[in-house]
Amino acid sequence: MTKKIFLGIMTICVFSVVAAIVLVTALLYNTSAENAAAEVRTDARLIAAAVENGGIGYLERNSAEKNIRITWIGSDGKVLFDSEEDTASMENHADRKEVIEALRSGEGSSSRYSSTIMSRTVNHAVRLSDGTVIRVSGAHTSFTAQLVKLLNPMLLILAAVALFSGLAASMVARNIVKPVNDIDLAHPDTARSYKELAPLLEKLRTQNIKVSRQMDEIESRREQFSLMTESMTDGLIITDPKLNVLTCNSGARKLLGAGAFSEGQSIYGLNNSDVFRRCLLNALGGRRSECILRTGGGQCEVIASPSNSLDMVCGLVVFIMDVTEKQELETMRREFTSNVSHELKTPLTTIYGTADMLANGMVKQEDVAQFGGNIRSESERLINLINDIVSLSKLDEDSAPRENESVELYALAEEVLDRLKLSAAEKGITASLTGERVSLIGSRTILSEVIYNLCDNAIKYNVSGGKLDVKVSHIPQRAIITVSDTGMGIPKEHIGRIFERFYRVDKSRSRRIKGTGLGLSIVKHGVMYHKGTVRVESVAGSGTTFVVELPIEKKQ
Repeated sequence: MTKKIFLGIMTICVFSVVAAIVLVTALLYNTSAENAAAEVRTDARLIAAAVENGGIGYLERNSAEKNIRITWIGSDGKVLFDSEEDTASMENHADRKEVIEALRSGEGSSSRYSSTIMSRTVNHAVRLSDGTVIRVSGAHTSFTAQLVKLLNPMLLILAAVALFSGLAASMVARNIVKPVNDIDLAHPDTARSYKELAPLLEKLRTQNIKVSRQMDEIESRREQFSLMTESMTDGLIITDPKLNVLTCNSGARKLLGAGAFSEGQSIYGLNNSDVFRRCLLNALGGRRSECILRTGGGQCEVIASPSNSLDMVCGLVVFIMDVTEKQELETMRREFTSNVSHELKTPLTTIYGTADMLANGMVKQEDVAQFGGNIRSESERLINLINDIVSLSKLDEDSAPRENESVELYALAEEVLDRLKLSAAEKGITASLTGERVSLIGSRTILSEVIYNLCDNAIKYNVSGGKLDVKVSHIPQRAIITVSDTGMGIPKEHIGRIFERFYRVDKSRSRRIKGTGLGLSIVKHGVMYHKGTVRVESVAGSGTTFVVELPIEKKQ
């Protein structure tokens, strides 16, 4: 604004000065031209009168005294005398305007401009009594020539005026703009400015109030959005078309394992893997894209959706979900299905093969009892496997009966050892129960299965003549069941996996031992059902100890 005012004032000043100079020059020129014409006219009349009295002699004596040209022309237009040219070489002047007018009315005038010398010649002719004509010519500087003569002074004047105008214009412009620049746009009602700006200031004040309310609303929504996204366990990222992050919650940074990251950076600062890049580029192409990322702590599912505006992708909305547990459960489900199929197929194949041999009379009469025993043994194994699968399935789905009864663990352990008395006797295992009477609220059936499976494994995987020790004790608010054996032990590298379904440390040996491979998995889920914990202490070749801790307070 200051620049425009400055240029406006400068233009007006310079234009005014130039116009004034041209106007004054024109006025001076007109005055000068009139004076020159009057002077020539006076000279012509005086000379004509002198020639009337003195004839050509007067012309020859006085023609060189003045800065004028004198020409005496006959009535036929022939030049009789000229003060500057030889009359013999001069053309007839009968057609000259001033001569024609003089012959007709007594006097005549004309002027002619020469662009070569930028000069105007003024002619005035007077008819004598004998019919001849005296013409006087005088040169007068043209308007253009006068301007050229005045060019240097005019330029100096213009320079001085421009300098003065520049200083004045700058000062005036600053003074004009200062009240406007001093307006506090945040509080326009406090400004002291021109009265003409009052409507604008009022509009600014109203607009500021409206903008302030809108900004407060936007900030409130932003905070609400931030609170919502920060409370999400899943990750949320919003980007612009160049994949610069506009919003990124802590869940996304955590799931992608990113450290310090600020909004405005490229999304590749969170994860730069090829899988992630392909997923985002596919989404930028305008279609929803999904991928699975393997991070240091597990696996994440990434869903990138384009945000479209007027058929153009204006950004991406990226959701990130932790699917580690889901993938692990899916893997366990596949393994469980495969293992169940295998475990069921083995006894069924044996039963089918044995029955087929019996049906086709391929077994001697004295061997029928033995083959029947095999069928019975495999059927028993199959039934046990199915029962364990059903029990484990109920624990998985939390559909086991919630008995909520008082269970006395010492008495329950006695019942279990009594049921396993024959199995222990067959291997010469010495079983002992020590400890104290401890009661808790829980499922008697499930707790019985937990103790039974621990003791059953302690017998199966013990050495002949070994020992089985069961101890029931408690600490404040916790009941403890300890089952120890003197068996083969568990190598350290296998301890972390023994609670998996159908996992066997020594598969060749486990096949010779009757079991379903689900016992410890049932133990784990049974303990979890009661919100307890189970841990293993074992040294290969030196026996194994399982310690189960259960809360005594009522199970919620």
